[in-house]
Amino acid sequence: MNLFEEAKKYIPGGVNSPVRAFGSVGGEPIFIKKGKGSKIYDVNNNEYIDYVCSWGPLIVGHCNERIVNRLKEVINDGTSFGAPTELEIELAKLVVEYVPSIEMVRMVNSGTEAVMSAIRLARAYTNRKKIVKFEGCYHGHSDSLLVKAGSGALTFNQPSSPGVPEEFAKLTLIAEYNNIDSVKNLFLENKGEIAAVIIEPVAGNMGVVLPKENFLKELEELCKNEGALLIFDEIITGFRLCKGGAQEYFGINPDITTLGKIIGGGLPVGAYGGKKEIMEIISPVGPVYQAGTLSGNPLAMAAGIETLKILGEDNFYENLKTKSLKLWEGFKENCKKLNLNFAFNHIESMACMFFKEGAVESFADAVKSDTKLYAEFFHKMLNKGVNLAPSQFEAMFVSSAHSDEDIEKTIQIHYEVLKEMFG
Repeated sequence: MNLFEEAKKYIPGGVNSPVRAFGSVGGEPIFIKKGKGSKIYDVNNNEYIDYVCSWGPLIVGHCNERIVNRLKEVINDGTSFGAPTELEIELAKLVVEYVPSIEMVRMVNSGTEAVMSAIRLARAYTNRKKIVKFEGCYHGHSDSLLVKAGSGALTFNQPSSPGVPEEFAKLTLIAEYNNIDSVKNLFLENKGEIAAVIIEPVAGNMGVVLPKENFLKELEELCKNEGALLIFDEIITGFRLCKGGAQEYFGINPDITTLGKIIGGGLPVGAYGGKKEIMEIISPVGPVYQAGTLSGNPLAMAAGIETLKILGEDNFYENLKTKSLKLWEGFKENCKKLNLNFAFNHIESMACMFFKEGAVESFADAVKSDTKLYAEFFHKMLNKGVNLAPSQFEAMFVSSAHSDEDIEKTIQIHYEVLKEMFG
């Protein structure tokens, strides 16, 4: 049976998230049967070293024994209650302990839901309607934010989407990532009307694009001076760059932070948190309504707790950085050997090789990449047993489960593929 053809009979496009359809790289997606450690296995039992890691959440690898055992314990007591559990408190405490700016946190079920709720909260707190986002940054698929987005929307050349009312789009102002003057101009043109600026502190949905020195600090100061809230979308960077996320890494104090991916240890989850005075206007304490039947689901809470405990252990991030750097430096050395000058952006355990020359510091830079070359590269890597994101505009992720042997093998395959393509 061709699973993709069968899936297309019942699921739009055969997938439940667009980029999985291999639309930008061609061919048919592989269907996964299981994962263990650094590896995934398809339905035909082919093995792949995995650098997608479920698009970031699996920082400790697939089927981590501690997480699996904890889930087995919890599932024996039930899967959902629609009532408070002690697990919710335990995870909330860890989040508040780890993330510098968060004093209170509300659990939800996805990153999109977290961002949507954070925007509503910012508008209510400031009594303003407009928000600023950055071209190429992706914050989920809620109407207000599906404007000039990255990720799948960029892959499919749909920077906005049919079904988003023009009235919504008019309230979303677009700035250029790494260009503080573009933000200042928006504040000048919309004096007293901007509720919040939302940003991926490291853009992970147009490839990996790092903030220039002082950009985030200037943004923080600008928001404070203008009476707007600064929202850090740390759904990718939260617990990825270091225990306290990008805000600890860069020394920034956002007003609201959105979290997802790693916080659920591989289960569906999202969260948003921030200063107590802001968070306490959420229902049932305040008037801003937000609810969810499965919010704080005990399975997601348990997986998140165990993951965060692992991340809190001594030398976790130092060890992850060491193996990540070995891979990134290996990739760069391969390019050097073959006289290739492709842009390669990396920070800690996330990276992206762009098939273009010259720096990539913005959306305009990223979209100059040769996506046809990336598609060829992707398939050659996959055929040799290395699973990368099926899009030029996504990140690679290293997990603590990747071994030295995995890293060395990946570097060798990377060289072989580039030599086949350009040697």
